[in-house]
Amino acid sequence: MSRRSGILEFAVLGLLRESPMHGYELRKRLNTSLGIFRAFSYGTLYPCLKTLVASGWLIEEPSGDPADTPPASSLTGRRAKIVYRLTAEGKEHFEELLSHTGPDAWEDEHFAARFAFFGQTERDVRMRVLEGRRSRLEERLEKMRASLARTRERLDDYTLELQRHGMESVEREVRWLNELIESERSGRDQRRSSPEGSAQQDTSGETGGLPRRRGDTPPDPSDDTAK
Repeated sequence: MSRRSGILEFAVLGLLRESPMHGYELRKRLNTSLGIFRAFSYGTLYPCLKTLVASGWLIEEPSGDPADTPPASSLTGRRAKIVYRLTAEGKEHFEELLSHTGPDAWEDEHFAARFAFFGQTERDVRMRVLEGRRSRLEERLEKMRASLARTRERLDDYTLELQRHGMESVEREVRWLNELIESERSGRDQRRSSPEGSAQQDTSGETGGLPRRRGDTPPDPSDDTAK
């Protein structure tokens, strides 16, 4: 399995954990909610769905919406729309994927998909993924600075400006990650100091670690200039 197909399977399982969907609705959610998949087509999505069905992680069901079912006398040959539903095994597999915090979770596209499902991820796992991503970007930033220092004199003004833009993109994401990590830590510390803290259980849907800011959009991890 390629890394990109693995990310797509992860995202499909995550969306279907929220609710069953038609293939068209799934593609629309992938395109709008998870911008990293905006270039995916039906030709890519449906083989992925078939693979997940064959693995026992999804089942196909006819739509229960009468508007999606053609009349019995129809001669068009159209079939009722298929709804994809997560199985118990599929939910268990997705939860296992959510718990992974290794280097793959820190890479650009995989991190974007993981972050999109942070609302379903346990706080300790979110922290490990965020810290791993920050570490990866700090390594990248160090290499970019070293490379710029070696080649500065040989670059024209436009190439030099592009290099600076790439560095600024990485620096901006590192600052964003620092804010997220601090917010996660603050939320955890607040619960520990609360009188009811010992009775509270960390739920995967908790979003208390997300900073509340106006007019501030998170950096796009798939931005080519940040590589």
